[in-house]
Amino acid sequence: MRRNRSDLSDVALRQRILRNVSGLDTSTTLFGQKLSFPAALAPVGLTGMYARRGEVQAARAAARKAIPFTLSTVSVCPINEVQSQSSAPIWFQLYVLKDRGFMRDVLHRARDAGVTTLVFTVDMPTPGARYRDVHSGMSGPYAAARRLAQSVLHPKWAWDVGINGRPHDLGNISTYRGHPTGLEDYIGWLAQNFDPSISWKDLEWIRTFWKGPMLIKGILDPEDARDAVRFGADGIVVSNHGGRQLDGVLSSCHALPPIADAVKGEIALLADSGVRSGLDIARMIALGADAVLLGRAYIYALAADGQRGVEKLLDLMERELRVAMTLTGARSIREITSESLARTLGG
Repeated sequence: MRRNRSDLSDVALRQRILRNVSGLDTSTTLFGQKLSFPAALAPVGLTGMYARRGEVQAARAAARKAIPFTLSTVSVCPINEVQSQSSAPIWFQLYVLKDRGFMRDVLHRARDAGVTTLVFTVDMPTPGARYRDVHSGMSGPYAAARRLAQSVLHPKWAWDVGINGRPHDLGNISTYRGHPTGLEDYIGWLAQNFDPSISWKDLEWIRTFWKGPMLIKGILDPEDARDAVRFGADGIVVSNHGGRQLDGVLSSCHALPPIADAVKGEIALLADSGVRSGLDIARMIALGADAVLLGRAYIYALAADGQRGVEKLLDLMERELRVAMTLTGARSIREITSESLARTLGG
């Protein structure tokens, strides 16, 4: 997680002057949809526990900025609730799970709700070592007591989310199972359903149920990126899951350039992990990405000030991106290239 931030911060841009950037345009097009700037909100599990019905609030903020919102498989709010209360383009994130009935059901519901793009997460055949979850009360002994104590110590959250943000279940899973799926059920259900036998044939099976654009999320190796092209994916997300899976892998920004060298132009190329500003977006684009996914950055804003906080964050990021483009002489997203990177003493 630290490398994601530090490595991206070390990427130096090439400042240019007197380039006439009066017609600067931050917009881009992805899967036939015009975005106001090259970003989408990433899938984050349990977003509805950061703010009251958090997925809906975040999707509304995304709609205001004309960028997509990606709903997690393990969201608090189900697909239909988010779709019915927001005009944002909705993407849906899915894991390969042993319960194929759930996967078929949720894909059909996503299609019927108007979801435009499937984001298929492939870097979780097993959960990573997440010791912070035990400390926070997400798992481990006395988890429920820890969460209750935290609620008592944070009365504003307790009122906004704890009381008025109900139901606190996993909306998509509860809809399929026909009864509420609480946090303890969720952890047990996921533990039973992660599938270490995942392979490309599983994605072929999913293609029989999903005809729209599909992104493969969790790629860090050029050969895996080439496999995604051979499979026929519409895009990939270069991602180390925010540092939450295999702690010893490359940062996303270090993995990105060789992947771009391998598949740029053949497939849509997105990146996440470590992006905290509009300057970071410019860095990722210069390293080879077509767009980025924003995860922790928008979740912090959502927890602080709900929909309004996310809107403020996205406005700030767009302004920061415009500053970066102005001072590197890039009038459009297409003009942010490897030529926008400064040559440093280290290479």
